[in-house]
Amino acid sequence: MRPLVAHIDLDALRHNYQLACRCAPQSRSVAVIKADAYGHGAVECARALESQVPAFAVACIEEAIALRDGGINKPIVLLEGIFSADELPLVDRYGLWTAVHSAWQVEALMAFSPSQPIPVWLKVDSGMHRLGFDVDKAQAVWQRLVNAPQVTALHLMSHFATADASDGRYFNQQMQHVQTLAKALDAPLCLANSPATLAWPAAHGDWNRPGIMLYGSDPLEAANDITRQLRPVMSLRSEIIALRELDEGEQVGYAGRWRAKRRSRIAVVAAGYGDGYDRHAVDGTPVLVNGQRCAIAGKVSMDMLTIDVTDLKEADIGSEVVLWGTASTGELLPVDEVAGYCDAISYTLLAGVLPRVPRRYQESLV
Repeated sequence: MRPLVAHIDLDALRHNYQLACRCAPQSRSVAVIKADAYGHGAVECARALESQVPAFAVACIEEAIALRDGGINKPIVLLEGIFSADELPLVDRYGLWTAVHSAWQVEALMAFSPSQPIPVWLKVDSGMHRLGFDVDKAQAVWQRLVNAPQVTALHLMSHFATADASDGRYFNQQMQHVQTLAKALDAPLCLANSPATLAWPAAHGDWNRPGIMLYGSDPLEAANDITRQLRPVMSLRSEIIALRELDEGEQVGYAGRWRAKRRSRIAVVAAGYGDGYDRHAVDGTPVLVNGQRCAIAGKVSMDMLTIDVTDLKEADIGSEVVLWGTASTGELLPVDEVAGYCDAISYTLLAGVLPRVPRRYQESLV
């Protein structure tokens, strides 16, 4: 078989979830597993976490149904709510919780007769300016929903735009808007995403929504003592499949972007943008070969990439190559570091790993 595999450490996933819980012991932490658990496999990750979590969160009903079909019974929140009134019978059938962020969703819910009341999270736009009711209009919507027979367990929720930044001015403005509203309504509140869970205790509400941190990525601009405890969940590993000796001045790959400044040894690795590895990775992007740092040399191709192993004499056909994550010998290459070389963020790298890359689930990678 082709050697490229995404190894998923379920022990690390559970560790990171417990870290989120320790950060906010007075809150209940929803495990966000949208986008196929950020590329890690939603059903498998949900099964690993189900005994620990009070609820899961996904983006859309298709993701929720896949979890139900996979045997997941815990509550599931639709973070973007329904996209059509036709989805409400499915919300009812599968026992889902739903966000409500727009007037048309309220009207659709009011016109529906569920078999039992639906838990609803009313989304408020506190400054993200993406989804949600304006703060000054949310109170009237709340009063309508709280008295509706179709609705139960009504909560407020909002989303931060700058929780990852060290400058907390806009963050605090958002937080104060929604916390003031929640206090006026005596409403349970779901507010903190991963960065707010990790760095802003004042934002911890009745519920928090840790997402990217569950997968071991640090969402903050600057690491702190808590984020250093995160453990990577995905390790993307392949092998060297060919070696080339090049003279000084010879080029590698499409457009000859990389040229040898000395006699060089180039390794070909079975991984490329057809697998989801970022094509924007620049020369010098780090990889681990047998646990030691080497660097990409030349443009990433669809199925292969090339690395400079001139100074690693033991590199050979079959040598392990870690694109990000933990090597089998224990060395770590953080996905956040790799993302910086790709002008990207860890979210796009992790969620971008394509289905042709097999996921291999383990309780521990080392």
